[in-house]
Amino acid sequence: MFRREPEHAGHQTSATRENAVGGLWLLADMSLNIWALSIVKALGLDYSSAQLVFLRALTGLVLILPWIWRASGDFRKPDRLTLHFFRVAASTVALTTSFFAIARLPLALVTAINFTRPILTMVLAVVFLKEMIGPRRWIAAAIAFVGVLIAVSPGSVPFSWGLPAIAMTVLAGTSAVILTRKLADVPLVVMMTFYTAGLAVLVLPLAVVTWVPVRTEHALPLIAIGVCAQCAQFCFLNAHRRAAAAFLAILSYLSLPLSAGVGFFVFGESLSVNFLIGACLIVCASAWTGWRQTRSGKAA
Repeated sequence: MFRREPEHAGHQTSATRENAVGGLWLLADMSLNIWALSIVKALGLDYSSAQLVFLRALTGLVLILPWIWRASGDFRKPDRLTLHFFRVAASTVALTTSFFAIARLPLALVTAINFTRPILTMVLAVVFLKEMIGPRRWIAAAIAFVGVLIAVSPGSVPFSWGLPAIAMTVLAGTSAVILTRKLADVPLVVMMTFYTAGLAVLVLPLAVVTWVPVRTEHALPLIAIGVCAQCAQFCFLNAHRRAAAAFLAILSYLSLPLSAGVGFFVFGESLSVNFLIGACLIVCASAWTGWRQTRSGKAA
């Protein structure tokens, strides 16, 4: 007689397959983002961050126009416009300050500081979503904060206006995540359209003021920023539709060695001992927070 496999075995196999597919989508997302950010880093001192964000948003909007046309019915009854506005405003600030910082700071440092977002999300969730946070996660937040102080300590990273800019990126980007949670039931195409078109509209005045003529040899790389970023967003959304959030959270930490490698081999950036220690503390604290949250649906 054949031994009957437990019913949950098939479910586990399916979940493993979905995680694998979702993981490939996330790897594509990280790779495309690295390409986009590398171009921003290479050209970020020739053009203002507002101009780069506007061109990125305009390119992305052109790419999703066919999708908007096909899903026009989803736009008939837009609601919660105030939340959409504040989400787009926070995203505009986050992307603009991010582009500014990337042009002035090592890629690995920008990536490491961005890993503090889960910690700040936890804090803001207490204030705006009334979530309960336990003592272990507050300890993780303190460890991550110490990690940032070590990573950017005097002598490790010379002062640059990129440092306050990346701090603003984390704050604004985390606020956008909180607002996105409140809009979780909105159709995907509507969310992407509000985001992409909103970016273009809100950053346009600053882009006009700081605009410089685009050099011919920079035209294709600037378009590539928008193409890579928009395709990365598509890959990111597909990853989170297929795989478990906990699995993707762990896999996302691969972006740190990826960005460090690109920074070292492409831009000649070195990694200090202080940075390595601080980055380890940040990543471990963020990973522990995510692991505790997925293991228990309550405060840890």
